[in-house]
Amino acid sequence: MADKTYTVAVVGALGMVGSEMRRTLERRNFPIGEFRPLDIPEAEGQKIEFNGKEYTVLAAKEENFKGVDIALFSAGGDASLELAPLAARQGAVVVDNSSAFRMDPDKPLVVPEVNAEDLKQHKGIIANPNCSTIQMVVALKPLHDAARIKRVVVSTYQATSGSGAKGNDSLTEESKAYLETGKVQDSKGFQYQIAFNCIPHIDVFQEHDYTKEEYKMVNETKKIMHDDIKVTATCVRVPVWYGHSESINIETEKKLSAAEARELLSKAENIEVVDNPKNNEYPMPLFCNDRDETMVGRIREDLTIDNGLNLWVVSNNIRKGAALNAVQVAEALVRMDLVRVP
Repeated sequence: MADKTYTVAVVGALGMVGSEMRRTLERRNFPIGEFRPLDIPEAEGQKIEFNGKEYTVLAAKEENFKGVDIALFSAGGDASLELAPLAARQGAVVVDNSSAFRMDPDKPLVVPEVNAEDLKQHKGIIANPNCSTIQMVVALKPLHDAARIKRVVVSTYQATSGSGAKGNDSLTEESKAYLETGKVQDSKGFQYQIAFNCIPHIDVFQEHDYTKEEYKMVNETKKIMHDDIKVTATCVRVPVWYGHSESINIETEKKLSAAEARELLSKAENIEVVDNPKNNEYPMPLFCNDRDETMVGRIREDLTIDNGLNLWVVSNNIRKGAALNAVQVAEALVRMDLVRVP
């Protein structure tokens, strides 16, 4: 990728997304000269392996960011608000996976396939969008460029891993209990039992009875796409470990046939079109566990309006929805020579 190498820190290196960030950096051969795993003070001293070498986890505090070029954060909003400015002050470019900076007008919100040019405006902190927003805008971008999207109606079917390891643990434990006893005790990870159930409630309810997760999709889409696209969302938690699915209905200014949309999407970066109804071929979470691509299928015209399309979009929420997107941002920073190296 580059002749230079970089000192890279992963903050929250022991968590679900932080661990995937480490694997993604390895898998994509990111040009690392020095690797620095950081986590909560209680984890300091733990040993991890990265690129065949053993590393000692350090506490995430300001002095441990000295000399870091790129810091990938997956430590939660409160930690990011405290530590990201400290890391940037030490000269690191922060790519933050929390919601802390997403709607800050001074912080770019970036999906590299969509708006990598926004990285040129960074001042040391870059926000990683919400997982459900990322896969949606990847699919919308080529269609928007061709026909300008006016309105989006999206319903999400989000995996339990979207709420962290405790979400997956809840699904596993509840499923086992239900199959053995026919009942489940109170859920440890969700508002209600998630095993054999769907919960139309992700994050807290806000104005007009939309949830915070739904408003994230509304507001982040506009910021990333640089257009006042009307978005309405319903976000649902489903009993799937990995892979968010989305039913997306769009209305465009210019007419796009399903065939035209299929061709545009098939040529787009990091999209795989899986759309052969005759052979029962379409995207499913089952197929995205080890995949980086955003998969799009069920592409068809909305017969109720003049310029409408329906799409079914599936992506691994821990990879493209979090860790992979952050690493791709770091790759773009290197490619565009936007890393401040001492």
